[in-house]
Amino acid sequence: MKAARIHQYGDATVIRIEEISRPVPASGEVLIEVAATSFNPTEVALRSGALRDLVPVSLPLTLGWDVAGTIVGLGEGVRTHAVGDQVIGWIDGAAAEFAVTGAGTVVTAPATIPLADAAALPLAGLTAWQAVERARLVPGERLLVNGAGGGIGGFVVQLAKRGGAQVVATASPRSRQAVLRNGADQIIDYPTTSVGDALDGQVDVVLNLVGLDEPRSAALASLVRPGGRIVSVTNEIEAPNASHVVARNDSAQLADLVALVDSGTITVEVTERHLLSALATLHRKSEAGGIRGKVIVLPVP
Repeated sequence: MKAARIHQYGDATVIRIEEISRPVPASGEVLIEVAATSFNPTEVALRSGALRDLVPVSLPLTLGWDVAGTIVGLGEGVRTHAVGDQVIGWIDGAAAEFAVTGAGTVVTAPATIPLADAAALPLAGLTAWQAVERARLVPGERLLVNGAGGGIGGFVVQLAKRGGAQVVATASPRSRQAVLRNGADQIIDYPTTSVGDALDGQVDVVLNLVGLDEPRSAALASLVRPGGRIVSVTNEIEAPNASHVVARNDSAQLADLVALVDSGTITVEVTERHLLSALATLHRKSEAGGIRGKVIVLPVP
């Protein structure tokens, strides 16, 4: 099978599309024929070695965390899934034609969207779910989503609106319409407008999805009312009532997200679709700030 792998840390040139042996499911595992994975900007940091202390891996490594596909093989003892089931999950090694993972890490895929598009949901959706959960939103509260135009931001805005928040979102002009479709009440065009100047008073909660240096973190924290909360999924922010969310894999929460998709409560918007052979190009595009929303990567044409 074909797989996108790295044998060493480095720039995007270390990504190779290789022919390797198809994996065999061990006890408790399932074999998935991959319909798609999705690109996550965090994978750039993984590839470069910036995450080597936080996310230790063995090289060579097959890239890809999100998977959507069809189960084509079962390891011994698997009773929760059957061959032919369409599933999604947050796994290791999804940037390939086939992948294996523990049966408990995948859930039934949404029935209302294309299977490949469902690869956009696991990592970004779970990060958004856990960040909004940490924010402890109260209906009617004013929430500032910093970085609403990214893949996580789209889900954050939708989940926050579902929770009854009034959502103010920072986004670039290219993301404006998508963020409005997701339900934002106000858009701040951050490339041309100071967030502080655009806000009419302080907010109850800031949810940060953007990597910030110390001065910008302090400026963002100043926008929160006394007693308000700050949640960041990137860097830690030194401020009262600030917390840092490191997303965790949770199949029960992922199943809840699938239910919200199938009920029409949450939409999954895919901005681009590319073949696995273009993965290195996507990494370069991300490093140049050229990625918006969720990008799907297909293992075969």
